[in-house]
Amino acid sequence: MALVYSQMLGLGTKLIDFELPNVMDGSMFSTHNISDKPALIMFICNHCPYVIHYHQQLQDLVHNYGDKVVFIAISANDVKNYPEDSQDNMKLLFNKLSLTFPYLYDETQEVAQSYKAVCTPDFYLFNQDKSLVYRGRLDDSSPGNGKEITGQDLRSAMDNMLLGQQISTEQYPSMGCSIKWK
Repeated sequence: MALVYSQMLGLGTKLIDFELPNVMDGSMFSTHNISDKPALIMFICNHCPYVIHYHQQLQDLVHNYGDKVVFIAISANDVKNYPEDSQDNMKLLFNKLSLTFPYLYDETQEVAQSYKAVCTPDFYLFNQDKSLVYRGRLDDSSPGNGKEITGQDLRSAMDNMLLGQQISTEQYPSMGCSIKWK
């Protein structure tokens, strides 16, 4: 496990278009199908301990914000060398966690590269105008550091965005396992 910090795509960046397969139902998911709601795009994978650390928080976020924000997860890992991140295993994990939002597979890794994603997890929050208003970490907890998992950094940004209030530009990079490049 190589610890990596996110590269922090510039605030104000417009949602970068993509079309990827959704492992949950076999359909193709396109950013053109995102409604006028804000969107949270997260780069995750199945085996990363940093992502696993946040499983309950992901469930809670969907419960708290799922009617107001479109959730999208993307895995870009090389499944040849990391078979636990295969499409079948992605679907199994989301079913086990009872997560029903799209879990997309970026086989070419081009989407991850366009978002400057380099680690899992990495979070990108776009407002209803599809401008990036938050990117980085969920909170300051990590496996083994003993800090409570609250999701405070991302939750604060989501709350402020939904209330039409200013979102702090003091944002911290996410940290986690490196995306497993081909």
